Amino acid sequence: MTRAFWLLLSGYTASSYGNYLNLVALGLFSFHWSQSTWVTGAVMAIRLGSGFLAGLIAGRVLLRLPRRPLLVGLDLLQAAAMLVLILAPSLITLVAVALVLGFGNTTFVVALRSAIPELVGVDQRARANGRVVTGRSLASVFGFGTAALVIDLGGYDLAFAVNAASFLISAALQSFVVWPPRTAVRTPGDEPAKDRLRPWQLLPGLILAMVAVRGVDALASAGHNVALPIYATLTAPDNPAAVSAQFFTAWAIGSVSAHQLVSRVLKRLDHRAFALATCAMSVCFVLAFTGLPAAGLIAVAFLAGVADGVSEIGYLSTLQARPEEQRTRVFGLSASVENSAFAGGMLLAGGLLDVLPVLPVVAGLHGIAVTGVLIFLVVSSGLFPRRHHGELVDRARPAAGADPG
Repeated sequence: MTRAFWLLLSGYTASSYGNYLNLVALGLFSFHWSQSTWVTGAVMAIRLGSGFLAGLIAGRVLLRLPRRPLLVGLDLLQAAAMLVLILAPSLITLVAVALVLGFGNTTFVVALRSAIPELVGVDQRARANGRVVTGRSLASVFGFGTAALVIDLGGYDLAFAVNAASFLISAALQSFVVWPPRTAVRTPGDEPAKDRLRPWQLLPGLILAMVAVRGVDALASAGHNVALPIYATLTAPDNPAAVSAQFFTAWAIGSVSAHQLVSRVLKRLDHRAFALATCAMSVCFVLAFTGLPAAGLIAVAFLAGVADGVSEIGYLSTLQARPEEQRTRVFGLSASVENSAFAGGMLLAGGLLDVLPVLPVVAGLHGIAVTGVLIFLVVSSGLFPRRHHGELVDRARPAAGADPG
C-alpha cells in the first residue's frame, strides 16, 4: 500500500468519525433548537439531497480540477461550516451546514473510491477496499458510540467542535497526498462528445444493474436504521441504548472481519459474490428483528456486518475495473442512487412504522432488496457473457490473499 493511500484513508476515517458523530448531534440539535420535527426532517433531507446532487456532478468535477486542493478545500469548508454553526446558530445556518456536509462528504467518497486503482494498483484494490470498509466501520462505531458522551460533556458546541477538528485533521492529511499523474485536466469546451453523455449512457448493463441493486440495498438499510430505535425500546424499555449498541458494535466487528475473510479465504470477487453477500446481509438484518435473545442478536448482526463488508468490497472492486474517466462518473452515479434510495427508504419506513409492527416493515423492505438481487442474478447471466469475466472480476489472489492483516 502506498503512502498516498494511507494518508487518504486516514483522512477519510477521521472525517467519517466526525460525520457519524454529527449525524446524531445535528439531528438532536435541529430538534432542540427548532422544536419542530419538520425542521429536523428537512435538515436531513437537505443533507441527503445535497449528496445526491454532488454525486451527479462529482465525476466531472474530479476530472477537471486537481484533486488535492479540491479535497483540502472541501474539508476546510466543512470545518468552517461547523464553527459558524457554533457561533451563529440559525435556520439559515442549519440549511447551509446541511448543504456543505452533503456535498463535501459525497465528493470525498467518490474521489476515494475512484482513485484506489491509481493509488495502489489494480491487483491490490480488494485489499485496499477492505481497509476502506474497516476504516468506515470503526469510524461509525466510535462516532455513534461517543456521540452521547460528547454531548453530555460539552453540549452540542463540543460535538460540533470535535466534528470541525476531524475535518481539519483530514485536510492536513490530504495536503500531503501526492496524486499520480494523469491526463491533462479538461475544460468544459474540450471534452470529447462521449463525455457529454450521461453516465448511464456510457456504462455496461451489468454495472448499471449493480448500481440499481446497491440502491435497493440502501433503501432496505434505511428501513432497519429507522426501525432499530423503536425495536430497542420495545424489547428493552429500561435500556434501549444497550440493544442499539450491541447491534452496531457487532455489525462493525463483522464489517472489519470481512476484510480478513476477503484477504485470506475468498479467491475472487465478482458480481455474483456481491449479489450473494447482499442477499445474506438482508436475511441477517431481518433475523435481528425477530426477538432473538442478546446472544442471537449479536450473532446475526455480526454476520450481517460480514456480509455487508464482503458486498461492499466486491462492489467497489468491480466498479474500479472501469477506465479512470468512467470510474469517477460511475461512483458519482452510485452515490446519487444510494443517497436518494436511503432518503426514500427513511420516508417510507417512517410512514409504514406508524401503522405496522417493526418486523413486517423491516422484512418487507429487505424483501425488496432480496428480490432485486435475485432478478439481478438471473438477468446478469445474459448481460455478462463468460468471456468478459476478466474485465470485472478481481482475480488477484496473491495480492488479496497474501495480506497478513
